[in-house]
Amino acid sequence: MEIIRCRAAIVWKPGGSFSIEEVEVAPPKAKEVRIKMVATALCGTEMKMLKDKNLQHQHYPIIMGHEGAGIVESVGEGVSTVKAGDKVIALFLPQCGECTSCLNSADNLCIKFKQGETHLMSDGTSRFTCKGKPVYHFGNTSTFSEYTVMNEISVAKIDAAAPLEKVFLVSCGFSTGYGGAINTAKVTPGSTCAVFGLGGVGLSVIMGCKAAGATRIIAVDTNKDKFEKAKEVGATECINPQDYGKPIQEVLFDLTGDGVDFSFEVIGNPETVAAALASCRESHGVCVIIGLIVGVQLNISGHLFFSGRSLKGSVYGGWKGRDGASKLVSDYMAKKINLDALITHTLNLDKINEAVELMKTGKCIRCALLL
Repeated sequence: MEIIRCRAAIVWKPGGSFSIEEVEVAPPKAKEVRIKMVATALCGTEMKMLKDKNLQHQHYPIIMGHEGAGIVESVGEGVSTVKAGDKVIALFLPQCGECTSCLNSADNLCIKFKQGETHLMSDGTSRFTCKGKPVYHFGNTSTFSEYTVMNEISVAKIDAAAPLEKVFLVSCGFSTGYGGAINTAKVTPGSTCAVFGLGGVGLSVIMGCKAAGATRIIAVDTNKDKFEKAKEVGATECINPQDYGKPIQEVLFDLTGDGVDFSFEVIGNPETVAAALASCRESHGVCVIIGLIVGVQLNISGHLFFSGRSLKGSVYGGWKGRDGASKLVSDYMAKKINLDALITHTLNLDKINEAVELMKTGKCIRCALLL
């Protein structure tokens, strides 16, 4: 196997924008897979990393991207679950199938997930070089490159007929939100839900609440432009906190009588987490944090927990990486779930900085980046 030269979007320094460069992608080593990416997208994680100093690290230059789908180009020694030509989903959350988490049916945080924090492959080296310099990996995936190398355990084989330009959403955004409602919160039929934040993940939470049988789904966002899409995917009503002269938790108690059964924070704002928890029913309300919160402390009154409320975290919607991705793609092919509504724009990878600006406007839910 030979080195492949291709284009990738590189961030050279903290706070920098994306730069389209020619990179060299080395062949896969043992238990690794080289993939020709077909579709990817900016997720909220990348958007935060581009502006939030708490999330910026010293691993630069770097090829970001953790939501994507492609076709296996070649495999390293010992790879047995995929072969060249297979369609696959890239996974930031691996599934080794051997650790205590993978062997626990109620757990999905594979121990190999931490490998992604090194921004290198398992052997401590990178498969990318640009202008003679090594380039760091990102999130076990690095999907903003025409070719990438990933560990076999971070790759999910999917239906050969699946349209990659749609199902790439299963790689992160859709699965995280939809599963957050179904698996983590375990939304019940007839319940009332509140969803704070109406980006791609928030809308996926709404879909999950609807699929679980919730009868009232209240969508909360300061951007009214997102309300139409929220109702399209299942919200029964939409409210803007800025329209009221009191805290949003009081508004939700007024609307519901005694709070919501399930609330979801899908923004990553510590203050919103406190409000979402306080919006829950006192006796048994469940609040799930889905938005990325790193490097800050939550300031929540202990009194909120006294009567029985609970606060939960969720990663990848509680799905086991490889099993969950394959199942959700099959569900899409069987028309059990709708991914199409979440893709509002499509651009080529070399327009990635335009995609960043689109995401900032709030008028773009997901911009598919085609490679």
